[in-house]
Amino acid sequence: MARRKKTSPAEDVIDLVSLLPWWAGVLLAALVYLLLHGIAAKPLVVVTQPGQVPLMITDTLWKSLASVGQYLAPMLFLAGAVLSAVRRKRRANLVVDVAQNKAAGALDGMSWHEFELLVGEAFRLQGYKVFELGGSGPDGGVDLVLTKPSRNGDEKFLVQCKQWRAFKVGVDVVRELYGVMAARGATGGFVVTSGRFTQEAERFASGRNVTLVDGPRLRGLIEQVQRARRDHRAEPSIPAPVETPARPTGAVCPLCSKPMLRRLAKRGPNAGGAFWGCTGYPACRGTRPIA
Repeated sequence: MARRKKTSPAEDVIDLVSLLPWWAGVLLAALVYLLLHGIAAKPLVVVTQPGQVPLMITDTLWKSLASVGQYLAPMLFLAGAVLSAVRRKRRANLVVDVAQNKAAGALDGMSWHEFELLVGEAFRLQGYKVFELGGSGPDGGVDLVLTKPSRNGDEKFLVQCKQWRAFKVGVDVVRELYGVMAARGATGGFVVTSGRFTQEAERFASGRNVTLVDGPRLRGLIEQVQRARRDHRAEPSIPAPVETPARPTGAVCPLCSKPMLRRLAKRGPNAGGAFWGCTGYPACRGTRPIA
């Protein structure tokens, strides 16, 4: 997808801070102001000997930079904090809009950036920590990095977003992500598209720790997190699996299309209730209600 070009270092700073929670940007703005204000408020070095002239020049230069920076730098951090809050709101609205819009082309009408925000929010609501890269770095086009805690530390997953309206995502994209996963030691990866995947791409991903999420599966994931919200959970907590006798079912995971098993919720408002859980848990956290 096309990437927005940076036009200045100031824009780079704002964009970087916007990747943080909004309150972190506000905190950084306050800390930077206090630091630079302390430098700007210091009295100038008094020259008493000729050898101290270079020291006076250096001190004057730092005070001049700090005098301007004590206002400019916090403004950039605050702008990044505002952008972070706006993006957070946009992500939440995108999830609601897509869940409510049953039209087949609801995902196709988005910009590439909106699509990435939507995908990131969908994973965030599944319990992942999401870091947005935007696919613009030397990382094989990775758009999102997901982490989640495990017994052996945080597990890392890489995500590529492909908002292709008219074309199918081919095997080259899946191979590229798989190579980056190996290079960066990722536990798994996801390729998410608003369209479909070629059969060759699906065959390559089969048996590997790469999950292909097409448009219908993405909508299923979004509808799942919306149901969790209606159950008055701020963040859907996918219940831990309970050992129950497995039996063949026709239920298919909305995220990875693997078979599903009947499980029981151990906590939350639905504790004790039955639901379909993905057989790929914990790598996949897809669930479905039992009709």
